[in-house]
Amino acid sequence: MKSKPASFSETTITELMIPSYANFSGKIHGGILLSLMDKVAFACASKHSGEYCVTVSVEGVEFFQPVEVGELVSLTGSVIYVGKTSMIVGIHIESMKPKTGETKHTNDCYFTMVAKNEAGEKTTVPSLAIENIKQLKRFVEGKEIKKFSRKKRKLLDMGIEAYNKEDLINACLNERCDVSKI
Repeated sequence: MKSKPASFSETTITELMIPSYANFSGKIHGGILLSLMDKVAFACASKHSGEYCVTVSVEGVEFFQPVEVGELVSLTGSVIYVGKTSMIVGIHIESMKPKTGETKHTNDCYFTMVAKNEAGEKTTVPSLAIENIKQLKRFVEGKEIKKFSRKKRKLLDMGIEAYNKEDLINACLNERCDVSKI
């Protein structure tokens, strides 16, 4: 299986933010933006793998600035890291006011996608051909994101169920939590 460069998977989607996408304060719902991010992640991962891909996790979605009705939102993503069957897609989001050309960086995020074959089973994906230092840094960043995600999953799998009442109360010390009625 031949490796593919990150540039092969790069995808940009631009969409006009319409009133039905807004919340009561006139800002675009985060869920609308997440849906667009998922579409970009799917496109990038499918282009790289040549397969149908599914979202496994979303890491590090950060909302830096609100998006307004009437702005054009551009989401640019590419595969930054490749495992055996998984890929991490980094996505950069900017919005632009069409009348003024003013742009702002609104979001960044990482989606972990897994390739599936015709039978719906995980399938091996091509390796990533690194072409420059920026891509090398992003690959290592993706590796660290994967490592962090595994740690988080392990922590959640251990479960809070194993904690006794005293451990739970101690975990809440110095937090904005009143446990006096337990």
